[in-house]
Amino acid sequence: MRIGELAKLTACSVQTIRYYEKEGLLDSIKRSEGNYRLYDNSAIEQLMFIKHCRGLDITLSEIRQLIDLRDSPDTACNNINALVDRHVKQVDLRIGELKELKRQLKILRRKCTTGRVVKDCGILLALSQ
Repeated sequence: MRIGELAKLTACSVQTIRYYEKEGLLDSIKRSEGNYRLYDNSAIEQLMFIKHCRGLDITLSEIRQLIDLRDSPDTACNNINALVDRHVKQVDLRIGELKELKRQLKILRRKCTTGRVVKDCGILLALSQ
């Protein structure tokens, strides 16, 4: 199949597919006589794996590591477990940061009551200080 069809089947843009190829995440492709990129069904599986990883905020270098580990099926999973554990810690940190942001926004919101005009807006005044 050509790159456009692969893009439709995987809901990935053509540019993203080319980028993953350039980054070495997608196996080398064959070319037709007209120099079109040609893919097989394994490209669909690879792209779906990459998309799933990206959806979990796994970096491209980490995806590369996971692909390498996946290609060594008899290797222990310790590195994979450690990678996911690191991401869980990062999510915990982000949750803490977002909770603090929410707290600050609530404080800011209390600075302005309904019915005020912009020149008297407590939020704008607080943001200007």
